[in-house]
Amino acid sequence: MEVILTQDVTGLGYKNDTVKVKPGYGRNYLIPNGVALIANESNKKRVAEDIRQAAHKAAKIKQDAENLAAKIGELTVELRTKAGETGKIFGAVTSLQVSDALKAKGFDVDRRKISFKEQPKELGTYTALLDLHKEVKHNIQVSVLAE
Repeated sequence: MEVILTQDVTGLGYKNDTVKVKPGYGRNYLIPNGVALIANESNKKRVAEDIRQAAHKAAKIKQDAENLAAKIGELTVELRTKAGETGKIFGAVTSLQVSDALKAKGFDVDRRKISFKEQPKELGTYTALLDLHKEVKHNIQVSVLAE
């Protein structure tokens, strides 16, 4: 089943992308929740017109994302958390903590746009991926330190 996404869906695609999904996922979740439309000819034409009208806005949004990535640069975010004697932390470092640390430094990045290659569960340095735009991804270093 082909659907057109009306908003970004992690692991599936971005807004206005036409993607193939299993029929049950499309009928029972995506379409009823307003996340997708059936990819018929009229919806495809409507989305193509929306994309054409929003092209100049999209260029500005992409430029803003590139500027944010350039400002962040090689930033290392330090997070302090409680840890045991072996270096294992209590709980895990979440994307919300990274988002709050970036906000403290003056960068507004939504927590849903931050992901880790491996979830930090011990002290050390980890790489977080910032999904700033469909075409702009940026890596930052997250240093997890003991309190």
